[in-house]
Amino acid sequence: MALSSPSFSSILNTTSSLPHFHAPKLSSSSHFPITPSTTHLPLSHKWRAKVSFFPSFLKKRKDAKIIKEELLQAIEPLDRGADATLQDQQTVDQIASELEKVSPIKEPLKSNLLDGKWELIYTTSQSILQTKRPKLLRSITNYQAINVDTLRAQNLESWPFFNQVTADLTPLNPRKVAVKFDTFKIGGIIPIKAPGRARGELEITYLDEELRVSRGDKGNLFILKMVDPSYRVPV
Repeated sequence: MALSSPSFSSILNTTSSLPHFHAPKLSSSSHFPITPSTTHLPLSHKWRAKVSFFPSFLKKRKDAKIIKEELLQAIEPLDRGADATLQDQQTVDQIASELEKVSPIKEPLKSNLLDGKWELIYTTSQSILQTKRPKLLRSITNYQAINVDTLRAQNLESWPFFNQVTADLTPLNPRKVAVKFDTFKIGGIIPIKAPGRARGELEITYLDEELRVSRGDKGNLFILKMVDPSYRVPV
C-alpha cells in the first residue's frame, strides 16, 4: 500500500520489507562595446551571434499541467506499474521528477489538499502490486487516506481481500512523515495489532487538488489521484 506498508501475508509470516532570465544588458557606449561587432562577419556568424542570446527561452520550464498529462499518459498502459519494464519505470520516474520541481504546494503537511482518500494509480512497490500472485488474487484497487489534523493514515485494498491498515504519522519536516502502523484488519473486519517493526517514512513530493506524488524510504515511487476529499480516517 502506498505508505510502504508491509503486505499482510508477510506480516503474518513475520518477515517483510518496509517502507514525494535575465537577458544580458547591452551597453550603448561606443567606447567599450560589450559584444563584438558583427558588421564585417559573414551572414551565418551574424545569425549565430543573434540566436546566442535566446537559449534561456528555449529551455523554459514546462507548465505543471503539461507535465501531469505526460505522466498520466506514460502510466496509463502499465496496470498501476505491474506491467512496467525497467525502461518504463525510468521514464515515469523522470517525468515525475520534472513534476516535483513545479509543485504548487511546498509544505504539503500544512495543506488541506492532502486530506481525503486517494487512489493509487502507479507504484514501483512490488509488494503492493502483488506481482508474485496470480492476477485473480491481486487487489484490484488500492487506496490511501490521510488526515493532517489528526496525523492519521489508512491504506485500503479492494476486492478480493479488502484488507486495511491504519497508522500514526509523525512529521519530520513540512513534507515528510515517519509512519507507524498500528492495526491491520483482515478482510476489513478482523483486527490484528501491527508488530513494532511495521514502520516507514513517506515524503510528499508533489501535491495539488487532484494528484499526489510520494516517495517511500525504500526508494519506491507512488502516484495517486484524489477520489474523496471528505474521507475521515478512524482515530
